[in-house]
Amino acid sequence: MANVTDLQTKYSKLAQEYSKLRAQNQVLKKGVVDEQANSASLKEQLKQRDQSLRKQEQEMDSLSFRNQQLAKRVELLQEELAASEAKGKKGKSKGDSPSQHGLQTQSVFDEDLQKKIEENERLHIQFYEADEWHKKTEAELRERLEKLEKDAEQHHGVVDGLTTKYAETIERLQSDKARLEVKAQTLEREAKECRMRTEDCQQQLRRCQSELNRQVKQSSSVIQEKVPFNDTKFSDYNSLNVPSHNRRHQLKARDVAGQAMSFIQDLVAALLNVHSYTEQRVHIYPLDSSIETISPLNQKFSQYLHENAAYVRPLEDSFLQLYQSITEDTVTVLETVVKLKNFSDNFSSYTHFLQKILPYQLKSLEEECEAPLCTAALSAKNQELQSDIKRVTSVFEKLQNYINLLALPSVRQDAMPHSNTSAVFTQLAACLHSLHDAIKEMSKHYNQKADIERELPTVTQKLCTTTECLLGSLGSLTSCTGKIATFFSNNLDFFTSSGYSPRGSTAALNPVQAESMLANKKKATAYIQAVKKAKPQSVPYREALSNRRILTSSTESREGLTQQVQQSQEKIARLEQEKEHWLLEAQLGKVRLEKENQRIAELEAQLAAALGGSPNSQTAAAGALTRGHEEAAAELKAAEKEPTLCTSLVGMLCTTPTDEHVGDEESREQLIKSHYMARVGELTTQLQISDSKAVHFHSECRALAKRLAIAEKSRETFSEEVKLANQNITRLQDELATTKRSYEDQLSMMSDHLCSMNETLSKQREEIDTLKMGSKGNAKKNKGR
Repeated sequence: MANVTDLQTKYSKLAQEYSKLRAQNQVLKKGVVDEQANSASLKEQLKQRDQSLRKQEQEMDSLSFRNQQLAKRVELLQEELAASEAKGKKGKSKGDSPSQHGLQTQSVFDEDLQKKIEENERLHIQFYEADEWHKKTEAELRERLEKLEKDAEQHHGVVDGLTTKYAETIERLQSDKARLEVKAQTLEREAKECRMRTEDCQQQLRRCQSELNRQVKQSSSVIQEKVPFNDTKFSDYNSLNVPSHNRRHQLKARDVAGQAMSFIQDLVAALLNVHSYTEQRVHIYPLDSSIETISPLNQKFSQYLHENAAYVRPLEDSFLQLYQSITEDTVTVLETVVKLKNFSDNFSSYTHFLQKILPYQLKSLEEECEAPLCTAALSAKNQELQSDIKRVTSVFEKLQNYINLLALPSVRQDAMPHSNTSAVFTQLAACLHSLHDAIKEMSKHYNQKADIERELPTVTQKLCTTTECLLGSLGSLTSCTGKIATFFSNNLDFFTSSGYSPRGSTAALNPVQAESMLANKKKATAYIQAVKKAKPQSVPYREALSNRRILTSSTESREGLTQQVQQSQEKIARLEQEKEHWLLEAQLGKVRLEKENQRIAELEAQLAAALGGSPNSQTAAAGALTRGHEEAAAELKAAEKEPTLCTSLVGMLCTTPTDEHVGDEESREQLIKSHYMARVGELTTQLQISDSKAVHFHSECRALAKRLAIAEKSRETFSEEVKLANQNITRLQDELATTKRSYEDQLSMMSDHLCSMNETLSKQREEIDTLKMGSKGNAKKNKGR
């Protein structure tokens, strides 16, 4: 395994180096191609410059030819001038008219000659400058071309070196790949054997699982049929079938109620702002109450709007009481949530308040349409707002009906079955979405109306500020209703699920069963606390999991190590047997060697004695030597005829050869037998090694599978924790945004209120000053009288 992993690491390193070198090769190839393109473009530029040089040389030749012609013409003109001057001197006496004519022609020729000379100088200068510039550019281009050719040669050398290097690495990688493929095939064969064993284990596991499932079904059927206490005559006695306390359900209910509480607070703040800014707008538009008296209808409407806090604030208070009643030690179902009835009553009162102010809202919009400066577009927007307000009020009435239905089971038992409860929750979610859509449409139409009102000439800054505040409140109300609808849809499964139900039945939980459940929970808590005090503290859950993981891995490694130890012990015993066998054979060989050495020494002594004595003695020695040879041969024959004992791994074999032919056959059979025995030994060692590897791989696979399962469970728990953390972050961000927005709205509202109060104070001071001045003037008049 270590060699395989080393080869795999080497192969991966070589593959990475090959990819790096391949990328560098591509970059170098691209650079060479770019340099070749640059050299080609430079060659094209050099050709163009050569062509321009040839054209300039041709122009220079033509100019030089033209210059020669002009020089000849100048010479002719000078000769003609000299001749005319000579004629002029001769004919001076003839009169002034011919001399004047000659002077005029001479001045004309002089001017023409001067122009030609200047043109010739200018052409000479241009030709010299062009020649210098052409030489300079030609030298620069030649230097650049040489440099680019050198770079191209260097790049070609680098590319050739890299190609050779790549070829060597490719060959080496191919050889490594072939070797790894061979090893992979062997490992695949071993893996197939492991798969067969695992399939057998899986079949046994399936049989065990089927047997356990059968037993579980049997026991569950017995429990469902006989354990619950179902009294058909007196249903009150069925409260003994108390379900177990679901702490997870309570924590979820507490969390959901907390989120709903934050949304209700935002909703209450948005509704208060909307009603307050609507009241301010009624006092400003269409008639300003500080300047003239508003209509009685708007006065009544303003009075009702001023009472909005008495209907809106109880919603938050009652829901806060509901949230506080849901704790970990309570049972939260529709039959036990008594505080939901208070919230339902307060919501009904707020719905009646909306129904009460609905006609005043519609009449107020009609008055705005009857204003003298109201345009057709503004009246159309007012009509759309009337329909939106009616729609919002009707949706609130639907919400009131559904909330009353949900609060009914806490007042009257068996008021509504569980299936109807699920339908009510579903319709409530749809109604919340329709409320969000209606408020969104109303906000959009109000924005369009505000844009039209800003274009009117009689709109004051106070009205614009109030309208902007009202639009901000509508926007916050829209976002709040959208969040509530999304929240309710996301938690609809939790609302429709039955967290508690008596054993053996699907009926709802009644308060008697809830009280019994809480009493049992308190008894169990007290018992567990008493047991904890009596016994030492237990190991934490995470530490127990880590200890279990370490224990399982250590037990698996211990099993593998014990198997390897057993195999190594068997191998050592076999090697010890072989060692003893070869030691015996070595001892026998030593004894035979000593005998042969003694015999050779005796023969040498006899031979020396025979060579050193008389001829008779020599003959005697020769005869003795021959006799010794004959005796040695006889002893060898006797030794060959004696039975020989052969020991090997197979066992002990006693052979008694009769002649030489039989001895050859026996030796051949012995060689064949020893060869096959060696081959069998090698195969058994290979088989034992493969068995140990298979066992080791199987234990490793089991350990990895268990670790993978533990890792998957930990990953799922971590992902759930991350989801919860993200949800908390988004919720906190939403709460921060809503609180920030509400604070900004309240600050803007307070600033507007302070501005209006300052204006009223300044007006009152001015009135007081005028009254004081008037009273002083009246007092002076009275004194004067």
